[in-house]
Amino acid sequence: MATVTHVKKACTVNPLKMSQPIGAALAFMGLRGAMPLLHGSQGCTSFGLVLFVRHFKEAIPLQTTAMSEVATVLGGYDNVEQAILNIHKRTKPEIIGICSTGVTETKGDDVEGYIRLVRERHAEVADLPLVYVSTPDFKDAFQDGWGKAVTRMVQELVAAPPADAVRDPARVTILPGCHMTPGDLDELRTILEDFGLKPSFLPDLAGSLDGHIPEDFTPTTIGGIGVDDVAGLGASSWAIAIGEQMRPAAEALRDRTGVPFRLFPRLCGLEATDAFIMFLSEISGRPVPVKYRRQRGQLVDAMLDGHFHIGGRKVAIGAEPDLLAHVGGMLHAMGAHITAAVTTTHSPVLAGVETDEVLIGDLEDLERRARERGCDLLITHSHGRQAAARLGIPFFRMGLPLFDRLGAGHLVSVGYCGARDLIFALSNLVMADTEQHHEATPDTWRVVDGDGAQSKGEAA
Repeated sequence: MATVTHVKKACTVNPLKMSQPIGAALAFMGLRGAMPLLHGSQGCTSFGLVLFVRHFKEAIPLQTTAMSEVATVLGGYDNVEQAILNIHKRTKPEIIGICSTGVTETKGDDVEGYIRLVRERHAEVADLPLVYVSTPDFKDAFQDGWGKAVTRMVQELVAAPPADAVRDPARVTILPGCHMTPGDLDELRTILEDFGLKPSFLPDLAGSLDGHIPEDFTPTTIGGIGVDDVAGLGASSWAIAIGEQMRPAAEALRDRTGVPFRLFPRLCGLEATDAFIMFLSEISGRPVPVKYRRQRGQLVDAMLDGHFHIGGRKVAIGAEPDLLAHVGGMLHAMGAHITAAVTTTHSPVLAGVETDEVLIGDLEDLERRARERGCDLLITHSHGRQAAARLGIPFFRMGLPLFDRLGAGHLVSVGYCGARDLIFALSNLVMADTEQHHEATPDTWRVVDGDGAQSKGEAA
């Protein structure tokens, strides 16, 4: 069991953490026709917008209430009102998701009161779904914002079913964590449908940020789950939450509609995928399709092939808690040692990570621990590339943002195929690094002369 500690230094030097508001904003982007709105300064929104554009390489819908110094002091009602009216008039969204920021939380703006007043004063937005989530960026982290936003969606948008409602045994609600890529969601959708189930994802980034080009331009999200579909989630027979961050949302759905849920801490690796597949077989009443039996065999074979390169490696991982558990669990099963683990926020899942200590810190802490403990593989998002270069070890990019590689939204690590391909990618990275530094010919052998000095030369 890992001990969770918190760094005590005065400032963050090389940030690993991303803020709550942009985590919540990304969750709202999984709704169809949505416009996320950050209640704060223009700079807060600009930084988040740039981060998402660099990662997904797509147009990102994100607006701001553009709070100035004066508005912050006097209160932000006018800015919230004007933002809602302008967005409604110009973009015609199906829903506006409003996320607070540090400056407005410090002031103490009553945004829910503002929303009620806007509805009373402006009939044209009286029926427009407006979902507000409190996400101050001076506490918690990206996955906390995502989880809070999804929980608010359930509380505000899901309709409580009547007492005599009949559930559809094939309908299943999936509550994915922010560590799941659009590619992961597409893979899960295929698996669920192969069992005869009809999945609904909340949020559904696979519908909005999977990189497709729409026929016509729209300023809001171009896909995802619709507001009407969210309202009907109470008819599901089961809810499947993926990642500890989604437990509050699953509990909110259960409390509101009576839908039972099953939480899977991770879906990467043999044991985790076996449990998921068996659960689907149980709730669907169908045997496991032959294709997944074959995929399981492929994963086992990949583990046998890859353990020569991954087993025994000392790995340094910097990631959000659920992503850390997601990839860390698979690496542990492959025989790797997680000797340096740094994350962004507290979570119950951290205690189960197979390492001695998990530090809530930054990339500077990760680099220092990797050097001190002799790590020979670094896994984190793109901001870790300089640390890996200084350490001189292989660097595997995982998480958000990935801005120096294409196809970040299509990476898959769930299911048998996802774990298989992840093992191959890691093994190939390690093999390439080994070949680069391997002294393969007699011309490169080190020769020790009579004085003990080393040089390269021909074999005797």
